[in-house]
Amino acid sequence: MSPEMWRQSFGLLEKSYAHDTTGSFFLGKWLYESLCQVPLCSAVVDVAIQDYVADVASELIYQNKSQISKEVLFAFPLGPHMAIYSFQARSEDAKVQAMLRDEVQQLHEAIGGWENLEYLQKKSRYAGEAFACFLGTLSPGREVVVTLRYVQELPRKPDGAAHFVLPPTLHPHTKLYAWNCLTSKLHYSLLLTASLQSPRGVANVQANFALTPLIYTAQDRSTAQVSLDGGPPSHDDLELLVYFGDPTAVSAVVEKGDPGAPPGSLLGDPMVLVTLAPSIPEAVPGQHQSGEFIFLLDTTFLEHAQDSLLFLLKSLPLGCYFNIYCYGETSVGIYPQSVEYTQDNLTEAMRRIPSNGSSLDDTNLLGTLRSIYNTPRPRGHTRQLFIFMDRLPPDKEAIAAQVCRHRNSHRCFSFCFSRDSVTLATALARETGGDATYVSSDNSVTVEVLKCLKQALEPAAEGVSLSWTLPRGLEVEVLEDTPQSIFRNQHSLIYAQIHGQAQETTVAKGVMTLQYSLDGQDVTHTIEFPLCPQGDGRLAVHRLGARHLLKRLLLEAVSASGDEPRHRAVEISLTSGIICPFTSYVGVRTSQRVTWYRGPLALLPPRQSLIPCQIVELRGSGKETSCFPMTIWEPPGWLTAACESWLALRRLTRGIAALPQRGACSKACEPPPPSLSSLKHVDPMAFVLHSSVFEPWFTKAFTECQKLVALQNLDGSWALSSGLASVLEIDEAELKGKLPGEVMEPSIWATVLAVTWLHKNDKYYQDLCELLEAKAVTWLCSQAVSQLDKCLEAANTLLASSVTPSVFRL
Repeated sequence: MSPEMWRQSFGLLEKSYAHDTTGSFFLGKWLYESLCQVPLCSAVVDVAIQDYVADVASELIYQNKSQISKEVLFAFPLGPHMAIYSFQARSEDAKVQAMLRDEVQQLHEAIGGWENLEYLQKKSRYAGEAFACFLGTLSPGREVVVTLRYVQELPRKPDGAAHFVLPPTLHPHTKLYAWNCLTSKLHYSLLLTASLQSPRGVANVQANFALTPLIYTAQDRSTAQVSLDGGPPSHDDLELLVYFGDPTAVSAVVEKGDPGAPPGSLLGDPMVLVTLAPSIPEAVPGQHQSGEFIFLLDTTFLEHAQDSLLFLLKSLPLGCYFNIYCYGETSVGIYPQSVEYTQDNLTEAMRRIPSNGSSLDDTNLLGTLRSIYNTPRPRGHTRQLFIFMDRLPPDKEAIAAQVCRHRNSHRCFSFCFSRDSVTLATALARETGGDATYVSSDNSVTVEVLKCLKQALEPAAEGVSLSWTLPRGLEVEVLEDTPQSIFRNQHSLIYAQIHGQAQETTVAKGVMTLQYSLDGQDVTHTIEFPLCPQGDGRLAVHRLGARHLLKRLLLEAVSASGDEPRHRAVEISLTSGIICPFTSYVGVRTSQRVTWYRGPLALLPPRQSLIPCQIVELRGSGKETSCFPMTIWEPPGWLTAACESWLALRRLTRGIAALPQRGACSKACEPPPPSLSSLKHVDPMAFVLHSSVFEPWFTKAFTECQKLVALQNLDGSWALSSGLASVLEIDEAELKGKLPGEVMEPSIWATVLAVTWLHKNDKYYQDLCELLEAKAVTWLCSQAVSQLDKCLEAANTLLASSVTPSVFRL
């Protein structure tokens, strides 16, 4: 399972105490111990997968098998592309239902029991986003039935398969439990069925557990069903790989609307899920490559990472554009806009970079970003930002909002050197499809940066555009902008809604045309898709489309002067069941009347009360508990439950530097702070675990490589010089004297020696200089392929090495 997936099982939790009690508990009144899972008795899960989206409906039955009553709450960790739209819990005496309300902040003060969610927030080792609802007291032997429904965008594997993982809450296998919470055997039953649908046809299904034979429910094999065969594995997550028909660059699924919803509304009209997945070949390292690479350096970062910057700049490919910004109290660009990657431009850029940072009281990352976004990018070059943060800027919310507005036009790679900036770094990377790294030491800067640069050098489809042709009377509304670039092994999901009534009933198809540029060549793909929508009534595509539309409306609400975006967001949230920053959950508990009583009180309606039910931010305690395993860090999603009030969002546009930092459920029962993108809490300690650790000997290897890198020319070659002789620890006269007679150009001999020296030494030399070596070998192959055999033989003799010809692509 990918580290990006949630790994905490949660489910129904109980609070245990040093002193048993059956009454209500107040924080601090009893000496509490740790949270433990209430045993799951059975789980029934129905999964509906359409291309790369899934709708999951589950029914979970828990039972209190202890001899005392337990106060319980249900917790469900949320993945980064997941949204709950229905939750209900039933017991013999009550029913709890999660409801979305508009501006429920006033209701929080009237709801008791928020301390239970605070308890979960403090005691859990899980750091991330979780749906939590307090269910009250569960008597001995009694059961509670939880019904949970959610929608999710599925990852697409490189071979085109949709990858579905059953959350551990629905399959809490024994790996997730400590020895003193549950035994090593599964004491619950699991019934899992999956309905599969794609207009391209369902080709195959693979799983890490036993499946029943695939049953097709349509003659064209566009729909199929499969189920869990036997018991679930007791030590692994349940994973499904669904393969569809021939992978195409663009595909579409049309989902019919809700018959009960009014025409023209979000749920009433058909929704189209468009998958953009251009076929992009792998790039050959060291060759010319397009791209715009912009480096944003905190001026204090320069004090301990200027050497790493040299590695980074020298590793860029020929044919790209670059620029460098040093931001502090003011933003300073080395060039007014990005320039071509040439030896002269690189030399001038290195000359202009200050040698060290000054002591500044503020950082102007926001102004730097605005300057970059206002600068046109070179045509045909995908923009990627490398952001280095030594400190947390005070206007982090505005920075996240700025990046989110331009998320489809670039990609961010973030590097943070302080734990307080981890959250912002992760938010910027997630919003744009990049990556974030916590750098724990000066030694690890270069390696971490080069890892991200290798990822950034993946080729991309540039200038992506999508056009539609529909019958007269129909029009299309794209809910989110089409990304300008799609990188290799990535895909993009576009949600669009079809409005109106077709005037020509005989035309039952629409046409989509995808255009993009790949390696300077224009590519066009055209497909037809049926306008007779299908669907099972679960509206998975509609709900995920609503999630994307709500995100867009939030940004419009921040910058707009009127309240229309906010009102529309609230309406869509309430009708779709997808939470947004202007709505919040509240639990409605309805007490059940006993069926045998027929007295006068039986005529009274069931008593209702409000209980805590919210998406909370779990900070991660960093302490070992008896029930929870060590949590693997999960990157955050874009939403942090309910935002602060509308007024706080309006204040943001008036230049407020930072919004209040408050927890998800403070003692005043306040919801968490607003989030304009994926800015949310990340456990710094967990993030540290993902940073590289290096032994002392690495410093020596880095220093030696650094000397060699400083001598390399931008085209990948080395000159035969005293500096190179010093690095190789060979007399310069001897180097020149060993020059093979067949070699007319000394730089060819020098470059072969440098590459051979890298392979003679430890593999860490090669890791540091992999991109630089690729440029060198490419240059050699373009200059003197016929001379390389003799040069390599002489170099191996001189350096006492045994480098093989394959290193030089021979």
